[in-house]
Amino acid sequence: MSTQNALLTILVEKIKNDTLVLPTLPAVALKVRKAADDPDINLQDMGEVIGQDPSLSARMIKIANSAYLGRAVKVTSISQAVTRIGLRQIKNIATALAMEQLFVSKNELVGEYMKKEWSNTVDVVANAMAALQMYTARTKKRDLSIDTMTLMSLIHSIGVLPILTEAERHTEVFASPSFLDDAIDKLAPKVGGSIMRSWEFGEDFVVVAERWHDLAYIPEKLGYIDFVRVGAALAGQINNKKDAVLNLAIQRGVVEDINSLLSDDFAEMRAGAKQIFA
Repeated sequence: MSTQNALLTILVEKIKNDTLVLPTLPAVALKVRKAADDPDINLQDMGEVIGQDPSLSARMIKIANSAYLGRAVKVTSISQAVTRIGLRQIKNIATALAMEQLFVSKNELVGEYMKKEWSNTVDVVANAMAALQMYTARTKKRDLSIDTMTLMSLIHSIGVLPILTEAERHTEVFASPSFLDDAIDKLAPKVGGSIMRSWEFGEDFVVVAERWHDLAYIPEKLGYIDFVRVGAALAGQINNKKDAVLNLAIQRGVVEDINSLLSDDFAEMRAGAKQIFA
């Protein structure tokens, strides 16, 4: 058995035995999610929780003033931002913004993979958000929320993180591009599902993490996974299936036609979404 196959076997066993080290949500995201789940929480209290993290506060204000929410009047404080965004959306937006903290490594090779993964993920997020915005404008349907779409897109390839973390812990054997590419391709979806369960996210998040790349899985009802797939296809994550993904999206009504994805409106929405993570 080759070294790479042996290492893959080790990772598979760790996944099977629940001994693979999974990432934990950043502390600020945990605080916000816990506060948001408190039935007695109010906007002022939530503002105080977010205000404990200057970076998150600044980015919340930025989002409140962005095209993401489509408001012209600018807000200047975290209390105003929280009021504009609302408690329902705060939970997912704060989690999304905090997730960037997970994509760091002290190892040069692993660090490059982390940086590339985060950049690719932001591209998927921006594409998926723009696709959902165009879908909502065209159909007037609002059963899918933009903030949940943001978080769904961000976690679609979260399973890559433990694999890269394992490589960082054993750089002498794991940290080679050929091994990492193979391990990520074969194991990331299953690991992603495990992370979503360990973070106690809903089943929809588990399905996106595990099945977004599997075109044999087509849910009966249009959902977030459809937009994640469009985002990934446009970001070049599934080049060998891009046409299939986009044709399926047209059939399911996610997008009207290919030209809509090449339009100035789509490009503007995509750029606005990407700015959130700049």
